[in-house]
Amino acid sequence: MQARSVSDGSTGDAAAAPRPRLPDFFIVGHQKCGTTALYEMLRAHPQIFLPDVKEPRYFTPDDPRRRRGAPAASRARTRTLEAYLALFADATAQQLVGEASPQYLRLPDAAQRIAELCPDARIIAILREPVAFLRSFHLQMLTNNAENQKDLRKAVALEERRRQGKRIPRSCWQPATLMYSEHVRYVEQLRSFEACFSRERMLVLIYDDYRRDNQQIIHAVERFLGVDEGPSIPSIDTAPNRDVRFAALHRLAWGARRARLNPASARPLGRAVNALTPAPLRGDAFRARWRQLVYREPRPPDERFQRELRRRFKPEVVALSEYLDRDLVALWGYDAID
Repeated sequence: MQARSVSDGSTGDAAAAPRPRLPDFFIVGHQKCGTTALYEMLRAHPQIFLPDVKEPRYFTPDDPRRRRGAPAASRARTRTLEAYLALFADATAQQLVGEASPQYLRLPDAAQRIAELCPDARIIAILREPVAFLRSFHLQMLTNNAENQKDLRKAVALEERRRQGKRIPRSCWQPATLMYSEHVRYVEQLRSFEACFSRERMLVLIYDDYRRDNQQIIHAVERFLGVDEGPSIPSIDTAPNRDVRFAALHRLAWGARRARLNPASARPLGRAVNALTPAPLRGDAFRARWRQLVYREPRPPDERFQRELRRRFKPEVVALSEYLDRDLVALWGYDAID
């Protein structure tokens, strides 16, 4: 296990000071495929350091379609190298350093940007059956207020108009996230990282395996990173997305939460709601009742539209099966799609 650092070219006494650390590995995505649970579980390993900030997104390029007037603070990413390196300042010399920004896998140029600074890094990706992935991702966009079209079929149908800058929600500062179909380019995305890091430095996990036996997957990650396979790390399940029942109440709660966690990026209304919220209304019991009021279980999927999407994405699943030398067509049920 070899830790990496940034040389500042200094000599003498200054050279004895601890050098800034760079990540030895990256969890690059996809979103809604278990990256948060993997991040949390690996943080429990004594030989691994992951910062408190799960998604620094330092290597994400700016979206040329970003809405005009978007405040810089609204893009919750680490923008300077100094701030990025500070995330890893508490890592010991004996620990591997990593970070998890699941946007990297789908964003152009992210692989090249990472390779320029961390050419020897290892890459971990997690892939999920495309339709289940998009359905969960769409729900997340609704929860994040980046999407306002609750029907996935209609949201996908809006992609072309949104490429032209139309029908983009006011609160969506990164329109590229709403190009749902473009996210399912698994082989192209993996090849972009392979070109920068080589296949041997990449570990591609399948979400189904992780859900079935996450301890086995954790041990595979430990072997890939070259750390000890210690006792089982406690399993972590992240909360599934829920459907927004009352959008206005959700936006109020989201704005207040953002004001608490990142005041600089909050809107005036969110800061006002947060300031006026009495302490008793911040407790767990009230939040549980609030969630029951504002949210509900996701509606059943549109089976016809799901089949249409599966037919559309079958060539991608076939290509991925060949790339990974694994029959994902059968695993994901695409063998029944003509």
